[in-house]
Amino acid sequence: MQTKARQNEILQQLAREGELSITDLSALFSVSEMTIRRDLNQLAASGLVVRTHGGASRMLSSSFEPLFEQRARTNAEAKERIAGAVAQQIKDGQTVILDGGSTGLAVARALVGRRLTVCALNLRVAQILSENVATHVIVPGGVIRTHELSFVGSETERSLGQYNFDVYVMTASGLETAAGFTEWNAEDAAVKRAALASARRTVAACDSSKFGQVAFAHICHLKDVDTVVSDPALGTQQSRDITVSGSQLLIA
Repeated sequence: MQTKARQNEILQQLAREGELSITDLSALFSVSEMTIRRDLNQLAASGLVVRTHGGASRMLSSSFEPLFEQRARTNAEAKERIAGAVAQQIKDGQTVILDGGSTGLAVARALVGRRLTVCALNLRVAQILSENVATHVIVPGGVIRTHELSFVGSETERSLGQYNFDVYVMTASGLETAAGFTEWNAEDAAVKRAALASARRTVAACDSSKFGQVAFAHICHLKDVDTVVSDPALGTQQSRDITVSGSQLLIA
């Protein structure tokens, strides 16, 4: 396994487990402990993991937002498959709200060239979609969050309230049965709630690493989302909880 692929898998394992030892990782990847130490030191230097005595961990605080780079590298292949499945849920000619974040960017790439009107809640998403004239891209007013490049604030929320969209493609930092969908940043969560209220249908794109996680700010309950798109690593009980809530579950 190449170094980058192994490091991406380490990030995915940490997203699920919270903390892992060098010994466990060495056995998992069948490489030396020295190789794992080198991997963890490189990831820690990039701000992607926290080194612990004998291993590494992810930040557990519900108010801590992982760096965009870390999120982009976590479950990257699953996010691309999820994005393809989400794109199939959208019909040409529809009006769509699209979140940002790493999963939102994957969805944007899957929608390039489609005949759609898309309200991009992130500058990265807007740039990707505006590369093809077939897609009409609009952006709300508001303030741009540094580094994240998402639109936030009361003006963004008011802008969304002026339209009636067909579909909202929502991403989230966490999804748990009791807590529902949650987000690290309270301003982002407020914009997502406004987007929910402005769309006839909501499709949540969440890879399996998000399940069981509870972030700082509440977005909505499971029952408030029409369809959840995830990947095959989703647990049996988690799948059951989604369907019991009344939401449709699609595995990409």
